[in-house]
Amino acid sequence: MLKAYYKEGIVEAGCDEAGRGPLAGPVVAAAVILPTDYKHQLLNDSKKLNKKQLNELEEVIKHDALAYSVQEVSHSKIDEINILNASYLAMHLAIKDLSITPELLLIDGNRFKPYPGIAHECIVKGDGKYMSIAAASILAKTHRDRIMTQLAEQYPGYGWETNAGYPTTKHREAIRTLGITPYHRKSFRLLPEQLELF
Repeated sequence: MLKAYYKEGIVEAGCDEAGRGPLAGPVVAAAVILPTDYKHQLLNDSKKLNKKQLNELEEVIKHDALAYSVQEVSHSKIDEINILNASYLAMHLAIKDLSITPELLLIDGNRFKPYPGIAHECIVKGDGKYMSIAAASILAKTHRDRIMTQLAEQYPGYGWETNAGYPTTKHREAIRTLGITPYHRKSFRLLPEQLELF
C-alpha cells in the first residue's frame, strides 16, 4: 500500500508527467490533491497497471480527489524550450489550475523548477511510493494515451495507438518509410541518421 501523505496535517498535491521520452505528441502533467488518509487497494504507479485498471482508476481518482488538473504542452513548445522545461511548464500549469492551493508539492523524480510560493519535495520513483503522485501519474498517462490514439487515426502507420509515440521499432520504421508528421518533435533524434529526414 502506498503512503497517503509525506507530511501530516498539510495539503499536499502529487505531481507527475507522461510523455518525456516519445518522439511525437505533447508532454502531459497532472496535479492531484487526495483526501487525508486516502486509501485504495489498486492505486499504484501507472507503469504497473494494465489499460483496464488505468481507465477504472482514472474515473475513481477524478471522483475522489479534492482537486485535480491535467495540462498539456505541445510538441512545438517542446521543440522551442526543450523537453525538460516543457515538463516543468506542464506541471506548473497543472498546479496553477488546481481549485485548492496546496502547501506542499510532491514531485515525481529528482529535479523540479520551484513553483512560486509553494514548497516542494522531489521523490525518486515517487509514483510507486505516494498515493497522490501515483494518482497524478495515472491521470497524465490516460489523458496522453487518448491524445495519441486520436492522432493515430489521423496519421496511421506509426503505431501511436499502442506505442503512444515512443521510439519503438515500428515507429522508427514508419518515420523511415513515411517521413515525419506535423506532430513529431523535431528537436528529438527521430532516427540515427536524422539529417536525412530534412
